[in-house]
Amino acid sequence: MAEKKILFYDTKEYDKDFFNEINKKYKFEIDYFNEHLNEKTVSFSKGYDVVCVFVNDIVNKKVIDALIKNGVKLIALRCAGYNNVNLQSVYGNIHVVRVPGYSPYAVAEHAVALILGLNRKTHRAYYRTRDGNFSINGLMGFDLHGKTAGIIGTGQIGKCAINILKGFGMNILAYDILPDKNYAKKNKISYVSLDKLYKDSDIISLHCPMTKDTFHLIDKQTMKKMKKGVMIINTGRGGLINTGHLIEMLKKGHVGSAGLDVYEEESDYFFEDLSSSVIRDDVLARLLTFSNVLITSHQGFFTKEALTNIADTTLSNVQEFFKGGYLKNEICYKCNKVCQKKKNKRCF
Repeated sequence: MAEKKILFYDTKEYDKDFFNEINKKYKFEIDYFNEHLNEKTVSFSKGYDVVCVFVNDIVNKKVIDALIKNGVKLIALRCAGYNNVNLQSVYGNIHVVRVPGYSPYAVAEHAVALILGLNRKTHRAYYRTRDGNFSINGLMGFDLHGKTAGIIGTGQIGKCAINILKGFGMNILAYDILPDKNYAKKNKISYVSLDKLYKDSDIISLHCPMTKDTFHLIDKQTMKKMKKGVMIINTGRGGLINTGHLIEMLKKGHVGSAGLDVYEEESDYFFEDLSSSVIRDDVLARLLTFSNVLITSHQGFFTKEALTNIADTTLSNVQEFFKGGYLKNEICYKCNKVCQKKKNKRCF
């Protein structure tokens, strides 16, 4: 197994630390590349068996064609989402694996941190007190107890968020295309239509994947259905929200606040230190001017436990691939995972 070579794209020092530690068990030959995978950088993959990519790497048809030409056999995502991979182009040529459940607690807890920060305005209070201003005018929040939270997507992360928010005494409305009725009954929550969730929720938190059906799920029309003053939280994928429409509804005061750990056009900004640069993205720059918008840089996953699990699962996926047989974390354009589980074999 030691002769198998992996090229990591878009790597930071913390990636190297965690993967090097876990790789003591797997003994792969790993090289780290700081740049994103795209049409300009795909040439570096020549001579590698595996490329390991993250959320902002671009794996489109041109990149895939080059990966095939370079002899890459496996694309290993070190994340759960795979909307940045053209699965139709990759099918039949290169297998793709992901990390489906690194730590649902990490992301759910971060979503709740955004809720608490926005509600009690702790981010604003922090800067005030640092400047010697101890006034509390304008910092009023509301009790979460008795309010209604709408959770869109009830996978592992959504369920963790529900359990935390129930601890605050909140009422829960949930939506999922595949509702878990046993979970709902056991935990005394209600699955409702999206329209009802929009209408009745004080806080709406997004925990669904980004697909062609959920792209811009939250736009001007859906926000008009929401309560005036609604809080919107997104720790999923930036494309779930039409950012231009969100800004419009924030300016009108219909949306009361927004907590965003992700952004539609984040790839050029998030995970980078640009403190000495000008933000040229006018939409992002406008978002940053709102005192009722709290933006974090896609850090929901960023805990020691999550990074350990990501590293271990990623390298385990690679080991499983080279051993042959079933790939439990494979994603596939044709099978869409359900077929794999039934047949218990690789997609192709």
